[in-house]
Amino acid sequence: MSGADREQLQPAAVRNRWIVLANVSVGTFMATLDGSIANVALPTMSVELNAPIHWVQWVLTAYLLTICATLPIMGKISDLIGRGTVYNYGFLLFAIGSGLCGISNTLGMLIISRIIQALGASCLMTNSQAIVAEVFAKGDRGRAIGIVGTVVSLGSLTGPGLGGILVERLGWPSIFWINIPIGLLGFIAGWFLLPKEKSRAHKEPFDYRGSALFIFGIVGFLYTVSNGKDWGWTSVVTIGGLAVSIAVLAYFYIWENKTNHPMLDFGLYRVRTFAIGNITAFLSFIAMFFTNVMMPFYMQNVLMYSAEKTGYTMMVFPFVMAIVAPFSGWLSDKIGPNILTTLGLMINALGFALLHTLSIHEEAWVVGLHLSLFGLGGGLFQSPNNSSVMGAVPGNKLGTAGGLNALVRNVGMVLGISFSVSIYSTRLHQTAGAAGAADAQAMLDALHLVFWVAMGVCLLALAVSVRRLGKKSGPQKAAA
Repeated sequence: MSGADREQLQPAAVRNRWIVLANVSVGTFMATLDGSIANVALPTMSVELNAPIHWVQWVLTAYLLTICATLPIMGKISDLIGRGTVYNYGFLLFAIGSGLCGISNTLGMLIISRIIQALGASCLMTNSQAIVAEVFAKGDRGRAIGIVGTVVSLGSLTGPGLGGILVERLGWPSIFWINIPIGLLGFIAGWFLLPKEKSRAHKEPFDYRGSALFIFGIVGFLYTVSNGKDWGWTSVVTIGGLAVSIAVLAYFYIWENKTNHPMLDFGLYRVRTFAIGNITAFLSFIAMFFTNVMMPFYMQNVLMYSAEKTGYTMMVFPFVMAIVAPFSGWLSDKIGPNILTTLGLMINALGFALLHTLSIHEEAWVVGLHLSLFGLGGGLFQSPNNSSVMGAVPGNKLGTAGGLNALVRNVGMVLGISFSVSIYSTRLHQTAGAAGAADAQAMLDALHLVFWVAMGVCLLALAVSVRRLGKKSGPQKAAA
């Protein structure tokens, strides 16, 4: 964006910046919520749409894969034509997709509608942090991005609980209908509030080849990883799928480095703060989604909690994070992000270690207390980390940076889900065989292995994060 364009949008954007933040937070919450809210509805959909569960699983898979495939592309488009514009039309597209999901009476129509919904969600996710980083460039950036980070976690982690209540009381279409009034109001409000940058005077050619390579490579890779546990990790189809997708992604990397107008600017990873922030975020989300997936298994299959009791207990995680994240974001504006991000990862690693003390008989408040540690650690890590990442890039790259930041989060989520379920299933089969499904102790032993692996991933993130401590820590400067 040119300096003149920035001068035009900045006064109005700054004047309404907290209202802009509220609008962005609503869109971010909806987009992340719908990544997990459909999980609990899959069995009901399977019955009512007369489709086997492994086909119905595509309602979730299609949404996540579409988002992962399009985030960097939406980021590039946003840098070319304006972040506020793309974000706002994302609101409208998300609402349209949600309405189509609600009226779907066949599985095929529902999956197509979820793809449309995911395209809107990609517009929202890509630009949320970029818009906030821009309108709060002159102060309170860490605090504001801390709030966005909280909303991301609230959306991701409250989905199963809220979805269970809606499905039980109003039916599965209700999880989509609730998005429509919110999406339309968000679109109308955003039309008047969000910054409307002028598109660049000198248009860059769009990188169609790079975009196609990325979509094919990332979808192939994540689809293979998601099905590896069913196909067998050493099967020909799994190894072949991984080999082909990695080869395509390698060619994508080569192409992006030699083309004049790349879809994804790998030069951003030469910025130390940006690289460290993205790597630690990626590893952190892998570890966190080990917990997000496996703790409901523990509570329902081992402790025999009801779905409602499990949902309320799981809410402790995002509740604590909602309290801590804005404070840590505000504090990062004062002292810098380095100490806070590293401390947050240390607390998360401690949380995984303490999960091994849980037994086959535990009260809900004890489990909730353990989960609160992850809310504390996640809150301390996410806000300062996001602020440092977005503050490390130039203003005309904020859309691309926001897309990459959201991409590593979503890929981490998918890998965390796939690897945790695979490790759990493999270990359970090894220790208890076919009868293990009814053996609480065998399930707990399998869960312990999952938590050890998650702790190892978290410690790896910590080892990367400590490299920040040698650098001067201070308030983030506005991106040029």
